[in-house]
Amino acid sequence: MSNDKRVKWAFEADYLQACNCDYGCPCEFEAPPSRGFCQGMGAWKINHGNYGDVALNGLGLAFALYTPEAMHKGNGTGVILYDEKASPQQRVALQNIATAKDGGMPFEVLKAVLTTWLLPQFVPFQFNLNGKNSSVKVGDALAIAMEPIKNPVSGEPESVRIVHETGFIFKDAEVVSARECRSTIKDFCFSWPDKAGFVSEIKYGN
Repeated sequence: MSNDKRVKWAFEADYLQACNCDYGCPCEFEAPPSRGFCQGMGAWKINHGNYGDVALNGLGLAFALYTPEAMHKGNGTGVILYDEKASPQQRVALQNIATAKDGGMPFEVLKAVLTTWLLPQFVPFQFNLNGKNSSVKVGDALAIAMEPIKNPVSGEPESVRIVHETGFIFKDAEVVSARECRSTIKDFCFSWPDKAGFVSEIKYGN
């Protein structure tokens, strides 16, 4: 698609991410995933955004994915979940963004590494944004719940941040424990409690 036909879009959002890797996720450091494969999910609560003249404020967007090896090796399976309260115009806008129809990161990367897509779902989003204790339920399909990483000796909460200036999903984030990382999607079920989690604020656009 030529650039002059692309619809301009941008959004700012709170973002929660959880996966099957150990705390901190070696993938963030360009190392192989902890268990040799990736199963994870992320959810955005859009605070301010637009797709052309369509406002996206207050809407949720989420994904879950599986790749049999490191993500950059591709051959992955993914699903996108959209906020059911979106209007018809907003649904089209979110779908165009999430499928990288008009370009823009991080959705171009997700499109490149995922070769199989499950049917999209339109579901309610329930966010509880509370720093390192944030959580989200995405219909009955996905659940993410965070808490601080605990010091293994004292049991006290740790404070860890990552700055990843070349990261494609976030540039900086709180590093937390995802006490819940669960998908109940048919043929795409997994649960990885107490593994890698991140809480971030992002800005995207094309």
